[in-house]
Amino acid sequence: MIDPQLADLRKTYAQRTLTEADVQPDAVRQFRAWLDEAMSAQVEEPTALTLSTVSEAGQPSARVVLLKGLPDDAGFLFFTNYNSRKGQELATGALAAMTFFWPALERQVRVEGRVEKAPEELSTEYFQSRPRGSQIGAWASPQSQPIKSREELEQREHEIEARFSEQNPLPRPPHWGGYILRPQRIEFWQGRPSRLHDRIVYEIHEQGWSISRLAP
Repeated sequence: MIDPQLADLRKTYAQRTLTEADVQPDAVRQFRAWLDEAMSAQVEEPTALTLSTVSEAGQPSARVVLLKGLPDDAGFLFFTNYNSRKGQELATGALAAMTFFWPALERQVRVEGRVEKAPEELSTEYFQSRPRGSQIGAWASPQSQPIKSREELEQREHEIEARFSEQNPLPRPPHWGGYILRPQRIEFWQGRPSRLHDRIVYEIHEQGWSISRLAP
């Protein structure tokens, strides 16, 4: 049964257009230009993205993480616990997808590609730049694993605080670090009236990026 309260929620998108003449030849540089615009517009959480992975059995899962860099203008960098659900799924299947959504700009970006672990020195550098509480949390939390209670988690936090009371910054846990998604396909979506949205897609080939338009 259709819920009219939900079905009648609509917004007309009419802020901007997106044409082939508007975009740069390189997909990651085009993404950086859009990200810069989102940051300049002070949209909420401009680096937030939905990261989608697939289990060995073919079960998809998604969660929101934060983009932490665009190394060499050729990849998308994020950090997590290697033993988490996403870490385990990336260990068995290195393909993943990212979705960015900036509703204030009526824009969406979809990124698909192959994921690799970031260099250890990069992971250590970023880990030790985080607030101390975040460093302790990375040691204390067995991410995605069942725990008995909130109290158990807080007890682990206190134990880690005591263990590293004289160390600042903390060493990076061996189970925590970065990943870089190397894009093979990036789609830029700009909202338009009547749901006739602009969609420009880049696909990587030996010669570089190809650019084409998709029907909305």
